Amino acid sequence: MSTYHAQPLVGGLAFPEGPRWHDGRLWFTDQHAHTVNAVSVSGQHEVVLQTDDLPGGLGWLPDGRMLVVYMTERRIMQLEQGVLSVYANLSELASFHCNDMVVDHSGRIFAGNFGFDLHGGAEITTAELIQVDADASARVVDRSLVFPNGSVITPDGSFLLVAETFAHRIRAFELGADGIGGDTVWADLGDITPDGICLDADGALWVASPGTNSLIRVQHGGVILDRCETIG
Repeated sequence: MSTYHAQPLVGGLAFPEGPRWHDGRLWFTDQHAHTVNAVSVSGQHEVVLQTDDLPGGLGWLPDGRMLVVYMTERRIMQLEQGVLSVYANLSELASFHCNDMVVDHSGRIFAGNFGFDLHGGAEITTAELIQVDADASARVVDRSLVFPNGSVITPDGSFLLVAETFAHRIRAFELGADGIGGDTVWADLGDITPDGICLDADGALWVASPGTNSLIRVQHGGVILDRCETIG
């Protein structure tokens, strides 16, 4: 197993979240600064958008419209010709603040939420996974996830992987024409607290673990291949 050490790319951020690679740049939200940002690999940083709510996950529809989660309002917003508007209202479906999401090649969205008042000290409970179809209609497709967080779709479109932060695992859902099907545990992660996740070209998963101040690279089944320490 290789061990790496992180180097800063952008400084002065409040709470960066939801990184997505899009159109040659790394895009992310800065929750407590209420901004959507983009940065090049050389570190050229742009604030793309100021938001009225805590911004969470990011995604793009097939026609190029950017989507951003408004966390406390429990809405998915769309940016079209410089104007933000509501794309999907999840307030009747999500039991607490919305969090990360992922958009597939057909424009379907899969979004999670906290499920409980994390910062208020509430007892951990499960949350809803919400599917938003291409017509912007939304429904709950799973209620068993423990703090669904970072999410990715495999390149062939056959599986949705979701990080369950407080269950210390990655869950895999089969994807079909109508949405999700059966699910399995893709990897148990021990003391790792999976937050953001990203698949690499070899099918391994990079997992951000704020509870252990590290990034890990893990293969299907849970074997850790590489580790990057972010402190020290």
